[in-house]
Amino acid sequence: MNTKRWLAIVGASILLAISLVVNTASSIFSTNWSTLMEEVTSTANTEFFETVLEPGSIDERVAILTVDGTIQDTGGTTSLFGTEGYNHQFFLEQLDQVRYDDSVKAVVLQVNSPGGGVVESAQIYKEIREIQEETGKPFYVSMGSMAASGGYYISAPAEKIFVNKETMTGSIGVIMQSINYGGLAEKYGVEFVTIKSGPYKDIMSPTRDMTEEERNMLQEMLNDSYEDFVDIIEQGRNMTEAEVKKVADGRILNGRQAVEAGLADELGFLEDAVAAVQADYDLEGAEVFEYGYSPSFSSLFAMKAQSFLGVDIESKLIAKLIADNSAPKMMYLYGNE
Repeated sequence: MNTKRWLAIVGASILLAISLVVNTASSIFSTNWSTLMEEVTSTANTEFFETVLEPGSIDERVAILTVDGTIQDTGGTTSLFGTEGYNHQFFLEQLDQVRYDDSVKAVVLQVNSPGGGVVESAQIYKEIREIQEETGKPFYVSMGSMAASGGYYISAPAEKIFVNKETMTGSIGVIMQSINYGGLAEKYGVEFVTIKSGPYKDIMSPTRDMTEEERNMLQEMLNDSYEDFVDIIEQGRNMTEAEVKKVADGRILNGRQAVEAGLADELGFLEDAVAAVQADYDLEGAEVFEYGYSPSFSSLFAMKAQSFLGVDIESKLIAKLIADNSAPKMMYLYGNE
């Protein structure tokens, strides 16, 4: 390579480096750092606060708790490029607050969820039942556009369930899914090598077909969780097993159908559920409030990082697809959220 070509390469490299520095500096200085620092400073001292929705007696209060999104425990962490949605640990903390706060006399649970993990749903259910039994505090539920599968599971112990006509609920059952791309891999000459300690170690492997024996083993597991789900509804809704199983085949119901089937009590919205619990428990003058939490520094940094690096939605969806199917698990879940 002659001297002129070397000089051209070096020159191009210098121009590229200058371009990167200029673009980076431009992006950094375009950020409103004073606003960012105010956000960080204001959230550094507290992560938990209350917002009053209706002023009233501070000795008799109604707490509104919200489950919005897929019920799953992500460990309370946010990746560099992730954003925060339903926070399982934070919701459990809210239930803990309700349990020990003597000023909270009733709870309205606002549910807008397709369901989620079997374990997480059962954990929420257990906490609600313990609060009801230990403190006598009633739970009323207001279902949003969707309260299906696990979303219904956590609603079942409520003293009253409100739905609107357009609510999608039901989907009572358990599902476990996996992707089998073995045929596609074979088409392109891709061979998978698996070394395992036992015949079932790669059960539900995405690289091969499932055997009938394996399918029966998994079906037995799902059947156990399904029966638990049915028992939960029997107890919470005071229904017989036959009445529950009449609609517990995975079907989706709208609000009207849910009321007719005994899965819900009345048509109404959040304000109707609040008014009902106030009237039923002599809490007309009670303060109505909800809990909130400040975004963590990691989530704030994640949002800034996404904006700065231009992470596109398509990449995030692909990453989610890979993550969701890396380890199949039983779910109380409607659809493929």
